[in-house]
Amino acid sequence: MAPPVSDYVDANGVRLHYIRKGAGLPLLLLHGWPEYCRVWEPVIDRLDDRFDLVAPDLRGFGDSDKPERGPSATAAEQVHAADLHALLSSLGIGRFGIVAHDVGVFPAQLLADREPQRVVGLFFFDCPNPGIRDRWRAPSQLIESWHLYFNQMPWAADLLGTSRQACRLFIGHFLRHWSGRKDAFDPVLDQWVDNFLKPGNLQGGFNWYISRHAARVRMMSGERTEIRRITVPTCVRWGDQDPATPVAWADRLGDFFSDLDVASFPGAGHFPHFEFPDRAANEIGRFFGQRG
Repeated sequence: MAPPVSDYVDANGVRLHYIRKGAGLPLLLLHGWPEYCRVWEPVIDRLDDRFDLVAPDLRGFGDSDKPERGPSATAAEQVHAADLHALLSSLGIGRFGIVAHDVGVFPAQLLADREPQRVVGLFFFDCPNPGIRDRWRAPSQLIESWHLYFNQMPWAADLLGTSRQACRLFIGHFLRHWSGRKDAFDPVLDQWVDNFLKPGNLQGGFNWYISRHAARVRMMSGERTEIRRITVPTCVRWGDQDPATPVAWADRLGDFFSDLDVASFPGAGHFPHFEFPDRAANEIGRFFGQRG
């Protein structure tokens, strides 16, 4: 089976890396943390006969540029959305669908809100949303949310970069603990560690948490902001074994999406797309097959 093509494009002032494979309706695949574009390869291999699959490394991740090598608040969803808009333009992609997880859910919603005529559908694995409110800091959740704050420490990347073992313990913890299938990432763990040990990649991922912190605090404090409901058809499949973002947090999604299909993804944790790629690909194919 041929691997996806790996390439680069200059977009919005940064050099973005992406992998691409297939033909048909373009689907933009957006990763979360601690991930990078290769997390989508199992799904790509199962859908490349039907879709044109483009999986970029967000700025700060993978082989994309790290414009800020130190702690920085310049990697919020607005910046990622602008990067992705420029990427799509550079690749000559008109109408497209988006499949996203974790971090990728945020710029995906901005793209859909700004250009609903181009985005044929949204498919999210888990979906952080403003309806979570102060549940991030509920006593029962605190043990799972510590990374939101650790990842903002100005010394965190330096500490974890002191040795391969330190990085492996840290990244491996989240890939195993957050998974319903605890062994799902074992065959690629060293590949993941290699990725995050590349210069700037630990801090590049952490800068998302720094950039998102103020908005999360406002949400947890109950501050209400005007949020328009997204009209693009949206499908959410939420792992029912996810300790990081529990499936119960899907209860308010209807407040933010007007055309919504939401259901649990049995047996999966935080990474349904990687833990169970056959089922994940079937769900994606079904949803976008109706819109192609």
